[in-house]
Amino acid sequence: MVGQLPAAQEQRLVSVGQERSGDMVNEIFVSPKLEDPVEVLDTLVHELCHAVDDCHSGHGEDFKEIAHCVGLEGPARSAHATEELTVRLMMIAERLGQYPHKAIVFPPPRANNTQKAKAKCGQCGYEVSLLKKWASMGAPICPKDNIRMEEVVTDLISETPEEEFARKEKEKEIKRAVC
Repeated sequence: MVGQLPAAQEQRLVSVGQERSGDMVNEIFVSPKLEDPVEVLDTLVHELCHAVDDCHSGHGEDFKEIAHCVGLEGPARSAHATEELTVRLMMIAERLGQYPHKAIVFPPPRANNTQKAKAKCGQCGYEVSLLKKWASMGAPICPKDNIRMEEVVTDLISETPEEEFARKEKEKEIKRAVC
């Protein structure tokens, strides 16, 4: 049975799956942040391992034994499909067809922040960030020199390919992790 979490809990959710046992019913929640069907199935297998023992062992020895038997590997909290199980999950995903939704992004993406407006005093160099709300009214007056500052648009530093790769790997690792 797939459970639904209240909106407040959903926003705090950092894992990609949760299994809860209460009222003699195991409920599995797979985060809507996932969109890759194989990753969803991988998460479901992990959560089903919890359901098998009614959530009694957490990520303890019983969980590790069950996870290993079904083809999960790695640390218990982030146990994920072995290469062999991944191939089987890919075949299942193929049979199931297209996953019914794209990933839901929490919080929604913010407006393009590739550029940030600033103002700088031409005399003393005092610099301030301008909120979009106030930037349309023009640059402010320098508090020291009492002259109108000059608007400056600076590009934010973009990440290097290595930093981007490291960030994406960390995101994948976090997606695999479960409570």
